[in-house]
Amino acid sequence: MKAAPAAQKRLLDLAELDSVLDRLAHRRRTLPELAVIDEQSRQYAQLATQAIAAETEAGDLAREQTKAENDVDTVRIRAERDQKRLDSGMVTSPKDLSSLQSEIASLHRRQGDLEEVVLEIMERREAADAKVNDLVAKRDELATTRAAAEDRRDAALAEIGKEAADAESRRSDVAAEIPADLLALYEKLRGQYGVGAAMLHGGRCMGCKVSLSIADMNRIKAAPHDEVLRCEECRRILVRTPESGI
Repeated sequence: MKAAPAAQKRLLDLAELDSVLDRLAHRRRTLPELAVIDEQSRQYAQLATQAIAAETEAGDLAREQTKAENDVDTVRIRAERDQKRLDSGMVTSPKDLSSLQSEIASLHRRQGDLEEVVLEIMERREAADAKVNDLVAKRDELATTRAAAEDRRDAALAEIGKEAADAESRRSDVAAEIPADLLALYEKLRGQYGVGAAMLHGGRCMGCKVSLSIADMNRIKAAPHDEVLRCEECRRILVRTPESGI
């Protein structure tokens, strides 16, 4: 393949811009905020799940407490009713009086037992409510922290996008100055090796960093200036410059 030396040198400018774009793409993929957001999202999901479980437990205890308090009220009302019957003097039979007094005593004991149950449930509910509040607070705090990380990510991506757009524009301008066949070869090699062209500097290919043999250097010296050369080691386009050592 033949190409004017000036066009070949423009490949180095193109390679430099591609290197800039590659670095920007790497920055975009490896922003520290991305890992932070991923970890915080994982933690948020975990806290959200724990909060739902705690809220469910607290709700169950609230219903359990309501039922227990209703049981206490039922027993208390019945005891009060029996006490009024006893106090009214309407029950005169010794046997009925004894039975009524025994029932009242039993109801008081039952009420006491149920009140103990209510207290125990209240303690459990208080602990459950405290757990809910703690988990919700941690979840909300993490949401705020994650939102701040997302803002930093978005700002960094916007900056990278601006730099990439500028580099893409300059790349288009450079590519327009390169013959189509030479550009096609460059793009093909870039797809294969990551870098499509490299400078020959001081007898060394700057793509693979390998020093060329005397025979290769003699071959390059003898080649026409418009001959498109390839590095025998890495197969990239080898661009000759005044610093090539030939």
